Amino acid sequence: MDLVAGVDSSTQSTKVLLCRADDGAVVGSASAPHPAGTECPPDRWWEALTAAGRDLLERAAAVGIAAQQHGMVVLDDSGAVIRDAMLWNDVKSAPQAAALVSEFGGPAEWAARTGSVPTMSFTVTKLRWLAENEPGHAARVHRVLLPHDWLTWKLAGGDARAEPTTDRGDASGTGYFSPAEDAWLPDYAERALGRPVALPRVARPAEVVGRTRWGAALSAGTGDNMGAALGLGLLEGDVAVSIGTSGTAYAATARESADPTGLVCGFADATGRYLPLACTINAARVLDVTAGMLGVSPAGLADLALAAPAGAGGVILLPYLDGERTPNRPSASGVLRGLTSANMTRENMARAAVEAVLCSLADAIDCLRPCGITPARVVLTGGAAKSAAVRQIAPAIFGLPVAVPEAAEYVALGAARQAAWALSGAAGPPSWPAQPTVTYEATATPEVRERYASLRDDAAAWQLG
Repeated sequence: MDLVAGVDSSTQSTKVLLCRADDGAVVGSASAPHPAGTECPPDRWWEALTAAGRDLLERAAAVGIAAQQHGMVVLDDSGAVIRDAMLWNDVKSAPQAAALVSEFGGPAEWAARTGSVPTMSFTVTKLRWLAENEPGHAARVHRVLLPHDWLTWKLAGGDARAEPTTDRGDASGTGYFSPAEDAWLPDYAERALGRPVALPRVARPAEVVGRTRWGAALSAGTGDNMGAALGLGLLEGDVAVSIGTSGTAYAATARESADPTGLVCGFADATGRYLPLACTINAARVLDVTAGMLGVSPAGLADLALAAPAGAGGVILLPYLDGERTPNRPSASGVLRGLTSANMTRENMARAAVEAVLCSLADAIDCLRPCGITPARVVLTGGAAKSAAVRQIAPAIFGLPVAVPEAAEYVALGAARQAAWALSGAAGPPSWPAQPTVTYEATATPEVRERYASLRDDAAAWQLG
């Protein structure tokens, strides 16, 4: 029986799953940490992959890699890494993002050409930042890759004999690729960096792009959100909401999107379809720092939140602790409103944090509706989906049933499913059984979102005005 390996190289760690190719059953798994921060030497990803993949990868007949989107890996003409990779959560290119949007015809033009209006997360803005702030490094750039591109290339040998490749899903998060045309926009990358730059070949969704040293097939790989969508097996009407290092709301659809407001990224998925997505910077970390402030564990935070009434006794938190991407407020900060001597309790503070994260993601879901997405249910994943408070409060905030699949590494599972698809040569990905889910339903509490929206809009005037 053939085995396939799926890799999730995320911001925080590398996870490796070894699965049966025919049904996706997991037969082995391991992980290894990455350094914290907004930049990372790519070699540390390779070290983590080597450590986590020991005794697993070489048992696989095919390997797929899904990795954090947007990261910029710049190589010189010998293939050497020039500087640490700038990651998706590095916000210092916000001024360059604004300048590029203006220079290239405005938001509507960007949305029409690339499907998205780039924010500071996008690779194209990091190229401009490099040109303006590290001209010596910029002058050496021969090729720019994404994290999954670089890791796939390394597995294929990482030298002149291996052609760097990417896929349309991850490419759609660069700001210099057209999802509608399935083609690079090299002039966008060139104008950002100030000179031409080599880009990886865009592989077909089920293509075998190379071989490992032990002879396993390498699939095209993809970005982490595209990998998760493939791992979850999203259905029509499903909106996936992930609450992890970042927060995301997205849906798989046959219809391309081009949102000139910039709130929705018109990404491609890993199968030939599209993946409109709204992303927040502030997600599970808001719950973690609130738990730390209150001196409790994540489970203790959930207990406190569930002991408080809906609306947290009038305490409202705007959770933009580290700036924000949706809405695009890179310099924003968190705001607490409504504190009184009567309601300033640990329970209300915990409840306010949970409601804030969920309200922020409810806004992200609403952003998808003008793109032709009609949500019937939310599929909730990510580390924070383990929280009893998040599970029980989410349906009331979202106003939708919330299905929580059994805990699994869905990004790595999607990468493994892609590897099995490439190995089979079939017309579509294998039909692996869906994971068991628990569905939560509740009466909506619109007053909570109304108070949150009032604070969000007031804060925009304070912080941007």
